[in-house]
Amino acid sequence: MAIQKDQIVSIEYEVNDGTKVVDSNIGGLPLVFMFGRGQIIPGLENAITNMSIGEKADVVVKAEDAYGEYDAAAKQEVPKDQFAGIDLEIGMSLYGQGEDGGTVQVVVQEIGDENVIIDFNHPLAGKELSFLVIVNNIREASAEELMSGIPAENQQDDCCGTGGGTGCGC
Repeated sequence: MAIQKDQIVSIEYEVNDGTKVVDSNIGGLPLVFMFGRGQIIPGLENAITNMSIGEKADVVVKAEDAYGEYDAAAKQEVPKDQFAGIDLEIGMSLYGQGEDGGTVQVVVQEIGDENVIIDFNHPLAGKELSFLVIVNNIREASAEELMSGIPAENQQDDCCGTGGGTGCGC
């Protein structure tokens, strides 16, 4: 039976960009997400739709269904003094705040005497990705999970800040 929208899915995976393994959680904590909510790349989500608990598969995800095509125009020249206190290196990933308030990842592409060129493309943009994926679990979401969109496994224990639960140890 196909995985349904809003079910909670737990997977282990290893991803290769064609030259090397770039990420893996095999043997570690699984990735837990709510299916159909855009919490993982679309190509991987589509590929696991018909998988069952315990099933293992090799999946190839095209760039456009992963982190998108590489956009050569997504670069910006920034004054070097905006990076004061940071020991810059070419290829280094930095995180900042975007115009919408969200987190933005950039990669240092060039370091000049006065300016730094940063690349706003995701480091895996333009790359076809190969996944080894194992479905560990599929379950129905609770009412709270459906409302928040966050699986219980991913929710922070906030007992100290909101007066919640007993045995918090705060």
